[in-house]
Amino acid sequence: MNMKPTLFFTLSLLLSFCSPKTQADQTQSPNQEIRTAAEQTDLYLPLLKGKRVALLANQTSIIGKTHLVDSLQKLGINIVKVFGPEHGFRGDASAGAEVVDAIDKRTGIPIISLYGKKNKPSKEDLQDVDILIYDLQDVGVRFYTNINALARLMEACEENSKPLVILDRPNPNGYLIDGPVLDMDYRSGIGMFPIPMAHGLTVGEFAMMANGEGWLANQVTADIQVIPVANYAHDMRYVLPVAPSPNLNTEQAVLLYPSLCMFEGV
Repeated sequence: MNMKPTLFFTLSLLLSFCSPKTQADQTQSPNQEIRTAAEQTDLYLPLLKGKRVALLANQTSIIGKTHLVDSLQKLGINIVKVFGPEHGFRGDASAGAEVVDAIDKRTGIPIISLYGKKNKPSKEDLQDVDILIYDLQDVGVRFYTNINALARLMEACEENSKPLVILDRPNPNGYLIDGPVLDMDYRSGIGMFPIPMAHGLTVGEFAMMANGEGWLANQVTADIQVIPVANYAHDMRYVLPVAPSPNLNTEQAVLLYPSLCMFEGV
């Protein structure tokens, strides 16, 4: 039996389902008028002035072409440490690889890994921190671990009475809500919340939902402030300016991820 036509047809369907859904999206200039929360410094710099700041950030945490850490340091913000997610602070670790603590060579700032032996900040980690920032680019899929890192950070902030500022970014798959809601009997490190496989949320929206629905450990409510994306609607095309992880290095890879990642299981 010749499988090539069937495979081609299947992949064509996947591509059509994972493409923005209107002609307007296709003709709209990528990222037209959209301003990420990080770019709107006037909305959150007053919250950071004179405080000891820690960030959960990676290579996608940028203002224009400059890393958020570099920008904040130039603006006089005292960054005392950075927490790194899966793939590390600079985004160069392979999927699933353990990431260890280090000193960032570019800035000299201590980097504490939250992927490996530790998955959320400890009390000791936060003793010299007044306020935290979360700024990671998500791709809108349940098994992409950035929302897990966000939930654990929210729990740590609540446990240690620390406020958290969430700098929101567009969801490149924000037009898509599809797939089964997770059966919580199968909860794991790549599926922690009762949401569809493609959930359509930005990280800021997810954080507010996690608080409101009692999804955090012991149903706690974290002290969060979400800085929203300006001029953004979920059906807008958004091309990521930086690859969010090593294997999602093109727009097509990001759009196909909600479907094609299922092949990892076989």
